[in-house]
Amino acid sequence: MNRLAVLGQPIAHSLSPRMQTAAFAALGIDGEWSYEAIELSPERFADGVADLRERGFVGANVTVPHKAAALAIAEQPSEAARAIGAANTLTFTAAGIRADNTDAPGLIAALPASPRGKRAVVLGAGGAARAAVWALLEAGADVEVRNRSAERGAELVADLGGRLAAPGQPLDLSSCEILVNATAVGLAKPGAEPGAAGSDLKKLGIEADGLDEHLILVDLVYGAEPTELTAAGRRGGAKVVDGREILVRQGALSFRIWTGLEPPLQAMRDAIEEQRR
Repeated sequence: MNRLAVLGQPIAHSLSPRMQTAAFAALGIDGEWSYEAIELSPERFADGVADLRERGFVGANVTVPHKAAALAIAEQPSEAARAIGAANTLTFTAAGIRADNTDAPGLIAALPASPRGKRAVVLGAGGAARAAVWALLEAGADVEVRNRSAERGAELVADLGGRLAAPGQPLDLSSCEILVNATAVGLAKPGAEPGAAGSDLKKLGIEADGLDEHLILVDLVYGAEPTELTAAGRRGGAKVVDGREILVRQGALSFRIWTGLEPPLQAMRDAIEEQRR
């Protein structure tokens, strides 16, 4: 049996086991491959990965808070993982640990159109934002970074490129063609009025009437319900890419790395949508 896992803390909420198990079943290889969730603390991460290798695991996905640590323990980091400073996919080989970042190409694969030449705004400066900024710049977009902490935003831009919005500068959605929310803000609040005090749109500095058909809206946050941001985007006619599609796309790329097979995207989507019902 080829054993795989997703590593994080917390991890019980992860949809990756459901999604990858469905992919194995769709291709008739579920008798050869398995995938499970394993919780590891930051202090136990390196030892935990070593233990998996000793137990014969062939690889693992890595999520919060371990993506930087996953890169640090790899003997063979990909160019993308090294540039971004984080890895979400580990492959265990006789030559050592290979580290890849499928978050970045997964984002580009999920977009409904090429970002080349488009003005993109990325909200946030953490690991998810770094992957988004790197991916969009590599794909030829003009990228602006907006973050509450100007220091972290400046560090991201210095490392990867793009430009940092001036503190307090209002977000002008009329000239933005791609908007990526890579912050922790965005969990749906039942009954919240868009733009009301305390609403997610207010926290993000977004006016709901700017979320119209000219915009590709990407929200990396996902939960059991649509986020306030994606709900407002769909009402306004924006082309919405939610966190679940990003999860599918990055998971599909990990699947291809490990198995060498073409991932069954629709089976993966169906598996995580079933969790909503």
